Amino acid sequence: MANGWSLLIGLLFIVVFSAVSWFASPKGDNQTVWRSTLILSAWSCYLMWAITFLAQWHPLIAPKRSDLRPEFVHHEGPRFF
Repeated sequence: MANGWSLLIGLLFIVVFSAVSWFASPKGDNQTVWRSTLILSAWSCYLMWAITFLAQWHPLIAPKRSDLRPEFVHHEGPRFF
C-alpha cells in the first residue's frame, strides 16, 4: 500500500545515488558532464515520480460518474438490492 514512507525512502535513495555518482564519476575532461548528467537525471525522475505519486494519493478533484440514471445515484454509497 502507498504511504508517506514511500516519499522518504525514494528521497533517501536519490541522495545516496547522488553521492555515489559524485564520487564514482569517471575522471577526465568530462567528469563535470558525467556528474551533472547523473545527478540531474536522478532528481528529475524523482520529482516526476513524487508529483505523480502525490497527485494520485491526494487528488484535488474526486471523479464522478455521469453515465448513471438518477434513480441509481446514491449519496450514502452503493446499495445492493
